Amino acid sequence: MSAERFAAASDMGRIAALAAAAGRDLRRCAESYDDLFGGKPFDPGFFGSLSLVGAFGSPWATVDELRIVNRAALWVFAVDWQIDVTATSAQDVDLIVRDCLAAADGTTEPATPLTRFLVDIRDELASVSAFGTARPIWRAQLERMLTAMAREWRWNDARESAGDEEEGASGPGGGRVLPDLEEYLANADGTGSSFVNVSHWIFTGDPRTVGLLDELMVVGAEVQRYLRLLNDLATYRRDVGWGDVNVLMLGVGRTEVSERMSVLADRAGELLESLRDACPRAVAYLECQVGFNTGFYGGADYWGEM
Repeated sequence: MSAERFAAASDMGRIAALAAAAGRDLRRCAESYDDLFGGKPFDPGFFGSLSLVGAFGSPWATVDELRIVNRAALWVFAVDWQIDVTATSAQDVDLIVRDCLAAADGTTEPATPLTRFLVDIRDELASVSAFGTARPIWRAQLERMLTAMAREWRWNDARESAGDEEEGASGPGGGRVLPDLEEYLANADGTGSSFVNVSHWIFTGDPRTVGLLDELMVVGAEVQRYLRLLNDLATYRRDVGWGDVNVLMLGVGRTEVSERMSVLADRAGELLESLRDACPRAVAYLECQVGFNTGFYGGADYWGEM
């Protein structure tokens, strides 16, 4: 039989092998940070799912080349857990944000597993020459992500204080405690998608990709907003149970959310086409983020059960 007959399945097998190796590496990585990943939702399926999105997003990469994209994604889940679940007050949240930024800047020594993990990511990024010029972009995106997570914590806290988990929750006297749709989408940096993207591009990007980071971050932000809504549609019941704000709690229906997703996807597609010739792999990576997650959220979630 002709070898070409089996080419598609062979490619899938190769990507699966890449994901399997990356998943084992992620579990070893997680074990090195004390009990940072001791929460029940960090189950074996979590690590397997995270390694799959990295492998399918950059199927041309080696396991070593996927180290940062996988570790950055793992760190995002860790800090999200620390802010959403571990923190019990606004002061706790603000301390996490300050500690992470100070550790990233090198103004303080990392004193927690979370900050130690972040510094390890930063130091590995510093091993590539591109980080010298791209570090300000990485640092700015880190701050945007942490600020957005802190803002979302305050939305959650205000909603819980209002004692109303229904759509369009309002506080005492009818004052709105949740954002509207535009405010919510403007806070999509809290998903961490763009932080993972820029970390990956710096670590693996060729000079042309690194030179176009500003343009790539613009289209990545459109993809990030799409993924924010996609995640919310798929995980509404979980968010209600965990006490997280979800777009469907904002007085917005599923039809309107789906329509906005279509607009975001079209806009992202236009921007991607303008960059395809200059940085084809970065474009393919972002396209995979949309496609893979659309399929993935049709039947699964990254988090395990609480």
